[in-house]
Amino acid sequence: MFQQGLSSEITGGMIHDLLDCLDEGIHIVNAEGITICYNRVASLLDGLTAGEVMGMHVLEAFPSLNQKTSTLLKVLETGVPIDDQQQTYTNRKGKQIVTVNRTIPLRHSGHIVGAVEISKDITQMKHLSEQVIDLQKRMREPRVKKAVHKNQFYRFEDIITQNPVMLKEMERAKRAAFTHSPVLVIGETGTGKELIAQSIHSSSPRAHQPFIAQNCAAIPSSLLEGILFGTVKGTFTGAEDRPGLFELADGGTLFLDEIQAMPVELQAKLLRVLEEGAVRRVGSTKLRSINVRTVVATNEDPLLSIREGRLRRDLYYRIHVVGIYLPPLRERREDIELLSNYFLTKIKGSINSYVERISGEVIKVFLQYDWPGNVRELEHTVEGALNLATGKEIQLEHLPAHFHSTERKFSLDLFSDGKNLRQILNEVEESMIRQALHQSGGNVLQAAERLGIPRQTLQYKLKKLGIQAER
Repeated sequence: MFQQGLSSEITGGMIHDLLDCLDEGIHIVNAEGITICYNRVASLLDGLTAGEVMGMHVLEAFPSLNQKTSTLLKVLETGVPIDDQQQTYTNRKGKQIVTVNRTIPLRHSGHIVGAVEISKDITQMKHLSEQVIDLQKRMREPRVKKAVHKNQFYRFEDIITQNPVMLKEMERAKRAAFTHSPVLVIGETGTGKELIAQSIHSSSPRAHQPFIAQNCAAIPSSLLEGILFGTVKGTFTGAEDRPGLFELADGGTLFLDEIQAMPVELQAKLLRVLEEGAVRRVGSTKLRSINVRTVVATNEDPLLSIREGRLRRDLYYRIHVVGIYLPPLRERREDIELLSNYFLTKIKGSINSYVERISGEVIKVFLQYDWPGNVRELEHTVEGALNLATGKEIQLEHLPAHFHSTERKFSLDLFSDGKNLRQILNEVEESMIRQALHQSGGNVLQAAERLGIPRQTLQYKLKKLGIQAER
């Protein structure tokens, strides 16, 4: 694959094998535009063999290109990298290919000696994205009679909780439903952010208009702009006139999840749309007025996202007109048994299960578990147990293995007679300190790190508890 510039045949063979293992197409040219590397994926994308490209000038191997349209030649000329450029073309086999390309110059001693283009095939992703947009478009035609009906979405009364914080946040969401202001929903994965978004839509004056949801982390950044704002024919090779999700949600609600995953430069365009109430399709100068209620969600602290540069501060202030915080399930332990029985009733009919209840032992383990996947994980756990249970009751043996270790880890009876909360907490604290010291071989510093507390704090607690440890 390499014709020059290698120190040895072994080095060339190693690089050959490495590049052929990559999922991206690699095309490298020297300073004159002659191909010196062309890997297996690039060959599959272009429908050409390595022999048809190796040792040839770019314009000779790809006659449809010219000095201006070839990104490799452009980078050789300017020395400026080209990042995430979408390209749609028809290869030698007549197949339409959509790639996202990154082209960078290769320098040696300050001089440009070549250029490399890295191509990622997103043909299938683009096809699926367009199918989603087309489906959304068909769902809203005709707009009134066959629009998505209110009863197809969750309502506030569908959300099961008795947690005071959750009930308070739901009241805030209910009041926000009657306004047109943007809403920011903050909560870990699986806490029910889209349920809240759908409930806001269902309770709003827009209930009989479209509700469209898009996860910003699920689509490559090179496609997300066109999906949100639409495209016009000729924007790039293969582009068509297509409305974006903002246009399709006109009159209704657009829910954007994981907003912090949206590229920062695209966040600036989103801010402009929200401020102007109008959208400009990619490649167009025409503004199209829209009337869309925007609900945005994030699964991490937005202030942390701002500090780490993943969320624009000005966009945060615009979308955080109304903020809704959904507590994780570990902070809603009074809901665990309630939700478990709800999911039991909901799921068992669909899988023809004869299970009637969840054992008290299982509920106890559920209450002790931290539920990193939150309500979604609880629902899937109950569903999995229902598939395994053969009697009338879900028992510990029907749960995944990690729940069994939870049972052993929390063998302390939290409701022992004669013990108040402070006594129980002191016992748990002493048990954790002793375990950390044992696992660290008596080293106080390592034990403090395991416990997540300063060394001085641990030394104070050891003295208070009368525990001897290595200094």
